[in-house]
Amino acid sequence: MKKHIHIFDTTLRDGEQCPGAAMTVEQKVRIAMQLEALGVDVIEAGFPVISDGDFQAVRTVAERTESSRVCGLARCVEKDILAVHEAVSLAGDRGRIHLVLATSPIHRQYKMNKSRAEILAMAVKGVSLAAGLCREVQFSAEDASRTEPDFLAEVVEAVIDAGTSIVNIPDTVGYTMPDEFHRLISYLKSNVPNVDRAVISVHCHDDMGMAVANSLAAIRAGARQVEGTINGIGERAGNTALEEVVMAVHSRPDFFSGLETGIRTRELVKTSRIVAEMSGMAVPRSKAVVGANAFSHGSGIHQDGILKNRSTYEIMDPEEIGWGPTELPLTKHSGRHAVKMRLDALGFSIPEEDMPRFFELFKQRGDRCKFVYDDDLSDMARSMLA
Repeated sequence: MKKHIHIFDTTLRDGEQCPGAAMTVEQKVRIAMQLEALGVDVIEAGFPVISDGDFQAVRTVAERTESSRVCGLARCVEKDILAVHEAVSLAGDRGRIHLVLATSPIHRQYKMNKSRAEILAMAVKGVSLAAGLCREVQFSAEDASRTEPDFLAEVVEAVIDAGTSIVNIPDTVGYTMPDEFHRLISYLKSNVPNVDRAVISVHCHDDMGMAVANSLAAIRAGARQVEGTINGIGERAGNTALEEVVMAVHSRPDFFSGLETGIRTRELVKTSRIVAEMSGMAVPRSKAVVGANAFSHGSGIHQDGILKNRSTYEIMDPEEIGWGPTELPLTKHSGRHAVKMRLDALGFSIPEEDMPRFFELFKQRGDRCKFVYDDDLSDMARSMLA
């Protein structure tokens, strides 16, 4: 299990907190069923105490799923913990209570108005209560990346002793940098005496575009659970895009020392599209892994390379992610080789001596239009061969 990276999906909880992304219970269930088909280890389905809708969503996901663990979020207060326990109860041993408590100085002073000792006591009390109700308890130290490392280590040690088996270290506001986050996870691994009794998890936000990089740095430092969302949706600039983490680990076993996630990568594109449809949050064309342009090649030089050997410009197999074969959309930047290959595929054989003229016509069409479609090529070829 030390080689396994647990994938914790919070699309239905943190992802839904993105303005405009609210989903109905049935929409959440549809996503949850696809997440299970994708092979995620944990589905965080909502924040049960916050509304009847969230409670029902967590409860319904717990009831209808079969293999993924199901959890709900709770603050370290009794009513929250009891609500999550009730909501995940239908999942049986797959249920998890996820506790969150702020630990950083700025949160302690301005949000909680509590001392270190009071925060520590709240954490231990909350975990102890949850551990008496549920087989699996996770604790998150909110704003961990801005928490004093010595105090964070003290909290981690205390909640492990109190009964948590997963400790999450969030970069709640996207503040940290990869080298810093690597050092923080390494510090905890070296300075928490009982750390081997728990899985270290990370939850990163993308305020400065570092969420995936920070998550991967944490994996290198020994974290064995990564939290995030499909398509990276979430509060403010979003969360760690799980599809990017998964494919980085999958594509670079040399760099990640043979670690694996257990994700069925061929389900990634389908999952991305379902999340986009249910949440109303469109996937940018240039989005890594699942964006429409991720495996499209407009440059003539690139297209020529792809046609000769796909690894020249593709570091991942698109079909392994759930795409069809590589697409080569023709534009004014496309080269002769790509145009000739498309003509051959359409059943047209333009004599070599006519290709310079045909290519000139193609370029003129490309200047007028964004893409040169198969119908356009067919019309041009018919005219030239007439």
